Amino acid sequence: MSKTYDILLNNIKIGTTALENADVPMGVVFGRINFVSTQSGYVFFLEYCLKNSIEFQHDAEARLIQTRSITGLRILDTTGYEIKGEACSISGMDDDFYEVYVEAVPFPFYSEEFQHHVTAYQKQF
Repeated sequence: MSKTYDILLNNIKIGTTALENADVPMGVVFGRINFVSTQSGYVFFLEYCLKNSIEFQHDAEARLIQTRSITGLRILDTTGYEIKGEACSISGMDDDFYEVYVEAVPFPFYSEEFQHHVTAYQKQF
């Protein structure tokens, strides 16, 4: 069972994600961004980061960008509840895909919302 989460940037929906990946011990969830409408995630995030003084790394030739925490980046479940962590960031490239990361989501919320990730992690041992 996969949930879909809305990705908002400054309260404007830019896409969705399933938060299909995790680093359970670190309280991290991340997933592919399905953009609502943008031709280039690289240009979109580059312009946003420059305009808003967001720390980032990029490679213009590869059209790759990786940000640090973006204050206005929020992930909401279908009820409008925000998936909060210590930081939200993005990483990716135009020729591949972009992912959104929520880092240090607190427990026990993490284990309640992302039980499937916790279970998969526990089955490794």
